[in-house]
Amino acid sequence: MEFKTLTFTFSDGVALVTLSRPEALNALNTRFFQELNQVIDELPEEARVMVITGEGKAFAAGADIAEMLDKDPAQARDFSKYGQDTFNRLEVMEVPVIAAVNGYALGGGCELAMACDFRIASEKAVFGQPEVNLGLIPGFAGTVRLPRYVGLGNALMLLLSGEAIKAPEALNMGLVSKVVAPEALMEEVMRLARLICSKGPEAVRKVKVVARQAMRREYEKAMDIENEQFGSLFGAGSEGAEGMKAFLEKRKPEW
Repeated sequence: MEFKTLTFTFSDGVALVTLSRPEALNALNTRFFQELNQVIDELPEEARVMVITGEGKAFAAGADIAEMLDKDPAQARDFSKYGQDTFNRLEVMEVPVIAAVNGYALGGGCELAMACDFRIASEKAVFGQPEVNLGLIPGFAGTVRLPRYVGLGNALMLLLSGEAIKAPEALNMGLVSKVVAPEALMEEVMRLARLICSKGPEAVRKVKVVARQAMRREYEKAMDIENEQFGSLFGAGSEGAEGMKAFLEKRKPEW
């Protein structure tokens, strides 16, 4: 894969995507969405976890204002839809995605982080949806995801004020799962990635799929989906059978 807005590496089941426009604070443009879609399309079959982070002092400081400035309403809707669709692909793909938020995650950058399955943040990370400062609203599903993570009141406070919050406050709100020292960020994220890689690969994929569907379905339907997928992991030669047998035999399972 050859890219201009990001770098991609793959090792031991972990796909690492690094936004790489530090001179623009990793602002998100059309080219970025094209390249992230390419990563998703061409992800190695052996990938167990994806990690997304940013180069320099920003995770991503927002959408590229220079690209958006001259758009008409129809073009703006197309840009918004492309970003929404791309981030939705992160949500629905079976491979878990961890956001390693190293610095500014503002506007589209915060929306990218929220499209990942969970967020580990540096103590230097800053989150916010400052679109109202520009006379705009979020365009990549920020108004949809943020209330689901932090509650409607906290979401509206951030969306309407345009104020940014630091990592400890984001942790208290439930926007991030863990805050670590800047120098420990990637070490902790990779530890979690490797830990996930060590689990039953089919079970990991099904956990993400079932949990994500549960967020979009009514309660009873979500339980039916869980029930179906739970049963699919049983039977001769199944991953569940190997995992349970290994537990009883006090050995590591052979995935």
